[in-house]
Order: sequence, then C-alpha cells, then structure tokens
Amino acid sequence: MNNVSKLDFTGQQIFIGMDVHKKSWSISILTEHFEHKTFSQPPEVSVLVNYLHRNFPGATYKAVYEAGFSGFWIHDSLREVGVQCIVVNPADVPTKDKERATKTDRIDCRKLARSLRNGELVGIFVPVRTKVEDRSLLRTRRGMVNKQTRCKNQIKSMLALYGIHIPDELAQSHWSRRFINWIDAIRMEKASGNLSLKAHLEELNHLRRIITGLNRSLRALSMTDEYRENVCLLKTVPGISTLTAMTLLTELYSIARFASLDKLASYFGLIPDTNSSGEKDNTTGITKRRNPELRGLIIESAWVAVRKDPALVMAFNRICTHMTKTKAIVRIARKLLNRIRYVLKNQKEYVMAVVQ
Repeated sequence: MNNVSKLDFTGQQIFIGMDVHKKSWSISILTEHFEHKTFSQPPEVSVLVNYLHRNFPGATYKAVYEAGFSGFWIHDSLREVGVQCIVVNPADVPTKDKERATKTDRIDCRKLARSLRNGELVGIFVPVRTKVEDRSLLRTRRGMVNKQTRCKNQIKSMLALYGIHIPDELAQSHWSRRFINWIDAIRMEKASGNLSLKAHLEELNHLRRIITGLNRSLRALSMTDEYRENVCLLKTVPGISTLTAMTLLTELYSIARFASLDKLASYFGLIPDTNSSGEKDNTTGITKRRNPELRGLIIESAWVAVRKDPALVMAFNRICTHMTKTKAIVRIARKLLNRIRYVLKNQKEYVMAVVQ
C-alpha cells in the first residue's frame, strides 16, 4: 500500500490580493514565504474559496481588495465562509514608482497581497448590509435632487435661448405650481420646440413625484425604533433637520467608532492639509480627503446654526476679524460637529447657551 501524505496547512497563513472587476477577478496568492500563484477567475466567491480549500486546507486565509463599485458584498460573503477580509482605500495602498508607471490587474493584485502580508494595510470601516441599504435611500434622494436641479437649469436655459422672460410676479416663486403652469402654457413657434420644452417639463414633474415619495419614506424611516431617539436628539442641535440627522446617522453608522473629535473631523474633511520639509511648514488649506456626502452637509448646517446659537454667533464674529467668512464657517462647522458628537455620545439633548 502506498503512503499518501494529506495536505495540512494548519497554523499557516495564506494572503490573497484581489483586483475585482465586473466580469473577472485577478487573484494573487502568497504564503508566508513565497508567491504561490497569480491568476484570473470568474467573479464568484465560491470559486476562490474552493481553490483555497483544495490547495491550502486548514490554513488561515486573509484577503484584501480595494473599495470601489462592488461595495462590500464580497467582504461579507468571504467572512461568512471563514475568510478574513478587509477593504482598503486605494489611495492608502503602498505603491512603487514602477507599479505606477506600469499598471495592470496582475500587478495590482500582487501589490495588495504583498502589502497585506507585510502588515502595511489598514481596512476601512465596513457597515452591515442593512445600514448600507438605509444609506442608499439618502444617497438616492440626493441624486434625484441633483437631477431635478439640472432639469430646472435646462428649462431656464431654454427659456433664455428664445428670449422668454419670466414675469415679475413669478420672479420670486420659481418652481411653484403657478410657475410650472406658466411654463406649461408657453407655446413655441413650431411643434418641435413645444415637444422639447414639454419633455423637460415632464422630466421635472416625474422627478418631483419621485422625490416626494423618497421624502415620505425617509420620514417613515426616521420614526422607526432604530433611528427615532437619535434623530430627536440631533434635532436639538441648531441647524440639524430630520434630513440632516438621517444623513449623519446612516453615513457615520456609530459615533463610537471615532475615538476623538480630531478623527471625526478628519472623516468629515474639516482638517487642513500640510506640506512640511525641513524648516518649511506650509498649510495648504482644507483637505481634499473627506466623505463627500458629509462635508458640504455640515458646512450648510453651520450657516444655519450660526444664526441661531448665541455661542456660535460670538465665535463666528470673533473668527471673522482675522479671516474671510468662507474660511470662518469651516471653524464653526467643526464646533457644530463637536456638539453633534457630544449629543450622540452622551445621549443628551443640546442646550444652547443663554447670552445675558
């Protein structure tokens, strides 16, 4: 009888770098001491897991891929079958100059696997699926509002193109029902012109109906047990509405994951970038690295809060003595963020200071 040794990688670690695309994944597999293989496979978790179990039974599997279009479902699926997985910001992956000059899928997945083995990667926070879906509702609404704004601009541009002036009595009531009825009553010189204008108007009315439905769903979501208490607490902070509160809660997931105000402000993008070398120390302005959904939101809220909170009014007036208002409002946004953090962390309502 032949003695056959069974493969057993118990106690060993296998590192998997993944460059994921819609139709295929590039996979690079490294052991603790050498590169095993780099190959392409169908975009299915089961194919990768079967390969790992077949070639490295008993090992500890660690995988990584870059955040992108695929979201977090790959991460969740790998975790469910026992593969440790992290998702990284592409900008945080150490890259050699040669790898920048010659970029291919094989190079990218090898780079990820190598950096994972070297302990150079820190994964981003991955929310649970239910939170991602709630966040999608807010982001979908924002996208529809942007489409609506673009549609409105197209209608106004078309009116300007043909010299159609808005009546004085409607100048202050843009996009009211009366204003839309006035546009609907406009008749161009040819049928083609009427069709063009009506097409834009139909799109606008369609978007308005969609946004109305999303607003209704958003209000209903804010009143569920999961969000109701925190929404009520956040609304005690000046400048925070139900929409803003829900955006904050779905984007942040949990305030506890930010150890300090500095880390929270960094996530919002309310910190300066610096460029230091030797004796030179240059501050290059507010950082470009941010959550794009949140920085604009908190600055808009700061403009409202600065008119309502006496303490913020005093701070804003003081800051404006040595910088422009647009720069001063960023400082106010950070102060407002501190109030938001306090309310969520301590589960207490915000009480505005009383000026004697």
